[in-house]
Formats: sequence, structure tokens, C-alpha cells
Amino acid sequence: MSHSADNDGQAPSERGSNSSAVRLKSSYEFTLHDVESLRLILRGGSVIDWHRLNFDGPEQVRSFIRNHEFDPDDPRDRTYTEGIKSQAIAYLRRNFVFAIPKPVESASLEELLVLASGRGHRQQCACTILKVMHIINHLAGRELLFRLPVSDRDLFHLVEEKVYRIVGTMLSEGFPITEFVGGRKNLDSTYTKLLSKAESTASAVYDKLRFRIVTRTREDLLPVLLFLSERLFPYNYVVPKESTNTIFHFRSYCDGHPYLKRMVDKFQGDVDDDLTLGDNRFSAPTYRVIHFVSDVPVRVPTSFMQLAPPGSEPLGPVVYLLCEFQLLDAETEAANEAGDASHSAYKQRQRDAVFRRLRLGSREPKDPKKLKS
Repeated sequence: MSHSADNDGQAPSERGSNSSAVRLKSSYEFTLHDVESLRLILRGGSVIDWHRLNFDGPEQVRSFIRNHEFDPDDPRDRTYTEGIKSQAIAYLRRNFVFAIPKPVESASLEELLVLASGRGHRQQCACTILKVMHIINHLAGRELLFRLPVSDRDLFHLVEEKVYRIVGTMLSEGFPITEFVGGRKNLDSTYTKLLSKAESTASAVYDKLRFRIVTRTREDLLPVLLFLSERLFPYNYVVPKESTNTIFHFRSYCDGHPYLKRMVDKFQGDVDDDLTLGDNRFSAPTYRVIHFVSDVPVRVPTSFMQLAPPGSEPLGPVVYLLCEFQLLDAETEAANEAGDASHSAYKQRQRDAVFRRLRLGSREPKDPKKLKS
């Protein structure tokens, strides 16, 4: 199935790419941009809290744009991103009387991303505009998703096809992946999850689509995660505060690599060494995983766009679908399957809690000894 209306039938993330570049970076090749991206994913942070970008040049910027399923060489996509930029500038002027230098106002999306990686007042202005553009574009993609008269099944198929294509490339290239599992959560699992937590609602179920990757070693985790963030989901669409990282003490990891240690002083935000603990009360204390939720951008096929109601064109050609990702290494996976950390033990704890809640509601079970006295 085509991902776009372009004549070559390729998604923007595929056009202009160099097949020889389909490889993993080693930690000694990570740039500051790479490391900041990984920190955001592992910590569940928000790009809105950043004060600068760290792109190394125009080609990295163009790859970043393609990863959002936009083609920097497509006039239609440029028209859309220019419109988003104009809306962002108008918002800033309406609400904050924001002064924007002419060179920044007239800059293209590519030029804004480069400016945001520089220094001075123009860098701050470009960064501020990009933050608002990020929100406006995300909302436009969500609105388009609601307008399209197509089923969840058809939309899920688009995401699955994208994930399987990219991970399939990784496997065919011999990447250090020992296991890949993906698919849609069955209804019984969804019912159990919603019943197990008082605060759960159907709108907050993020793992209808979930994908799990096991790497050969622990050292392979970050290169694989970086590759996924460059080809599958942009780091800026990872859902804030939905990340769990119980594998990497990131500061210690960087301190143990002299090349990475030189970057620590340039990190944005707190440079702590804490793990990012999840809030799943059914997980055992010994369970270890990298887990996060991301909105995956998908280019809407022409056949779907033709079904959208009139007036949908300004919303652009991209929708976003939430997916859960889990990454861990083979040794950690083996340890997780021992005792209380195993998946079967986790599911049993969850089912027991649901059964108690269905039978008793919020009441505490009665103590037979107290009843006799």
C-alpha cells in the first residue's frame, strides 16, 4: 500500500536516503543531538522544555524532516509547513507581542532548524517558533485522524506496515536483534487493563499497538533505539511522562565512555543519574525494561485522503498513531522471566486485582478473625 501521493510511491522517509547508511552507529559516533534524543526518550521528557537544538548540518535536518513523513523537496509539503509556521508566528504575536527578526520570519523549516542549533537571539526565536509549530502540526494530524472515515483496523495496518518494513530492514541487515514481536493487543487484555486501575479510561490506553525488540547485548540497546528514532518515530513525538527506563543509569553510562563524557556539560535539563521508574503496580521490583509510548507519524494514502470531508486539505497529509515500544537485551529478558518478574506472574497479579475489584468494588476484604470476635 502506498504511503503517499507521490509518483514514486515511496514514503518521504525513504526518498533521498543512502542504502549504505543502513547501519547502526556505535556510541563513539553519537553526536550531541543523538545523545539528547536518547535522553528525552528514556526520561519521558518534552521537547517543549528544550532551549536549543543540536543539528550538525542541513542533511541531518532534511533526514529529521523526512522522519516526520514530510518531503523537503515536495512543493505541497513545503506549502503546508510554511502555513504551520505562519500560524505559529501569528500565535506568538497575538499572545506575547513576540518580536521576530525578518530573517527568522522568512526562513524555511530547514533554515529554522539550522538556526535553532546556532547561537544568539535568532536561535532563541527560531527555537520558540519551532515549539509552537510542533504543537500546531500535532493537533492538525490529530484532527485529520478524527475526520478520516476509516476504521482503526485500516489505520493500524498503516502503522504495522511501516514498523515491519523498518524492523525488517534492520533484521535483513544483520542488526543485533534476537527477537521482534509486534501486533495489536487483544480485547481481553485491554478489558483487564481498564478494569485493573481506577484511573484508567479507554482514551488513555496507549498500547493498542505494541512492539517489543530484544537486542543481543546491553551495549546494543542505545544504537538500536537511536536508529528507530531516526527512521520510525521522531524523538519529539514520544509521549512525555510515559517512559520507563530501569536498565540504564544514563549519567554513569556516559561517564564510562570518555567520548560521551565530554558531552555531559552540554545536556539540557537536570543531569541526574536516576532510573525512570514506571507506575505499573503489577510489575515486580526486579523487572527491567526500556518502555515508552510514541505517536508514530504515518503518511495518509491518496485513497484515504479522498474520503476526507471537504476542508481537510489544510490539515496536511500526516496522521499520528500511538504505539507502545519495549526494548531490552537478551540477558535482561532471561532474568525477567525468572520468578515474580515473569510475564505470567505479572498477568496473574493483574487478573487477581481485577477479580477482587469486580467482586468487592472499593471495599477491603473482611478479616474472618475479626468477624468471630
